[in-house]
Amino acid sequence: MSGLGASRVAVDVPDGSGSVFARIVFWGLHPALLVLVLGAWLVSPEDPLLYPATLIGVHLLIGALEYRIPARPGWHQPAKEKWGLIGIGAVAFLVGGFAADMHERLLAEPLASLRNAAGLDVWPHGWPLLAQVFMVFFASEFLWYWIHRAEHRWPLVWRATGHGAHHSFKKLNAVNAGANHPIELFWIVLPALLVELLFGVGVATYGALLLITVQVAIVHSNLRLNSRVIGALLTTNAWHIRHHSADLAESNTNYGCAAIIWDRVFGTFGDGGVADAGIGPREPTTLEKLWMPIREPQDSVIAPGGDRATSR
Repeated sequence: MSGLGASRVAVDVPDGSGSVFARIVFWGLHPALLVLVLGAWLVSPEDPLLYPATLIGVHLLIGALEYRIPARPGWHQPAKEKWGLIGIGAVAFLVGGFAADMHERLLAEPLASLRNAAGLDVWPHGWPLLAQVFMVFFASEFLWYWIHRAEHRWPLVWRATGHGAHHSFKKLNAVNAGANHPIELFWIVLPALLVELLFGVGVATYGALLLITVQVAIVHSNLRLNSRVIGALLTTNAWHIRHHSADLAESNTNYGCAAIIWDRVFGTFGDGGVADAGIGPREPTTLEKLWMPIREPQDSVIAPGGDRATSR
């Protein structure tokens, strides 16, 4: 095993030997970040600078906390490794923006026509903005749940999205949230965009995007955070790190990257500590990760289908 040896570490229980500061982080970090970001958005719902400020600010804060009070010291990422992931995240940001723009150009007119023809122009624009944000959030996460579940269910979808590259890392920190294969970005941006274009949502989609951005950073973080309260509806890092387990049965749970409620509803929720992350006993090289849509590493045990997956 890598990083943790044979031990299994749960991150949703407080460390009894930890400091007061660690306990404050355990109980307060997750809800505080959500309240702070959504509060800032409510003050200025259309501020284009809020997204990059949120993305950078959340990652700087969580990264500093991971350095000071990591849940798993063995998952510490050296500076070179961290900067490599930041570079991947920057590329993902640019590709994601291109993918969203492409999808919008292709889908805006036909989905608007479908909305009018099918009488789907029913979005409650008069409701409080915060209520609309959570409607977009849970609706888009519903769509992503099924896309993500399909990635792990069918080999063709796993390959077509390059999802294995995201699972290939042996050490998880918040910065891993953006470490996706470029191909997968064309799928990741779809759910919120489909909700927006199909129902003509408006500015609430921006608030939901900010909420998702905070969530995906938190759920990949190497911190001890509470899951037992906030984890009723929202994904926490304990639930999502289990999904990144190198054990197939554990990995095939918790498909909701930001909202765990759909796993609870559809019977794919899983709990418990994780001994090791990744797709197998070793982490593939960068070239192997980029090549995964074409060729899966021979020692992969997480890919769906085939002898490697069914033998687990």
